[in-house]
Amino acid sequence: MKETLNIIKVGGGVVEDAASLASLLNQFAEMEVRKVLVHGGGRLATSMAASLGIESQMVGGRRITDAKMLEVVTMVYGGLVNKNIVAGLQAKGVKAVGLTGVDGDVIRSHKRPPKLVKMDDGTEQMVDFGFVGDVDKVDAQLLVSLIESGIVPVLAPLTHDGEGHILNTNADTIASSVAQALAEHYEVTLTFCFEKAGVLRDANDDNSVIPLIDEQEASKLIAEGVIAGGMIPKIENAFDAIRKGVRQVVITHSDNIEGSRGTTIK
Repeated sequence: MKETLNIIKVGGGVVEDAASLASLLNQFAEMEVRKVLVHGGGRLATSMAASLGIESQMVGGRRITDAKMLEVVTMVYGGLVNKNIVAGLQAKGVKAVGLTGVDGDVIRSHKRPPKLVKMDDGTEQMVDFGFVGDVDKVDAQLLVSLIESGIVPVLAPLTHDGEGHILNTNADTIASSVAQALAEHYEVTLTFCFEKAGVLRDANDDNSVIPLIDEQEASKLIAEGVIAGGMIPKIENAFDAIRKGVRQVVITHSDNIEGSRGTTIK
């Protein structure tokens, strides 16, 4: 029988708020199962870029990454955010190690080719996302060796192409890809944690959580505009994980990382 593994993905809105991050790290430290933490940091990257006079561009909930923005996200994700989280976990007795996909060749990707994207007005446009990576493979065995040694991997959303190029990679995609790779070794629950209570039917009403979503319902909600922006890639990654053997995916608030509330993806 496979051991249980919880993969917690925490969004940028949480990691940039000291109180929310402290609460999440307390919960994470108390989890007694095997675990992995994947983090974003997009809002902090946007703020840092603005302070440097670099404009941020987002299309369909995903960041366009030119050469200057790549420098910013590498510093913010792989440095500032990752090491703050690792330091916070060490202070709580969690033996954590911070990794990007570059480290140990743990996540290899390729540069995303220009892609046809549906815009907010319903039209489609060919978009070049720049230095953005789509995951090709995850070295599950390396992660397993760390986990089974009692070390908790803390993964930043950066990967590489094997040719010396760092690539910005969506943190939800990182979490889903890692969950899929580790599903061969563990019974994996993937929990996406952010500042909302789950997938909301009304974005302004935290009590409008949709408790269960299947693929048919998701397509309907996207067409209606209920699921939009950055929630679309989150939902896509959730279904991809389920199809590839992940036992359960939950989208919930960062104060509920055990997943007892929120939206379950079926």
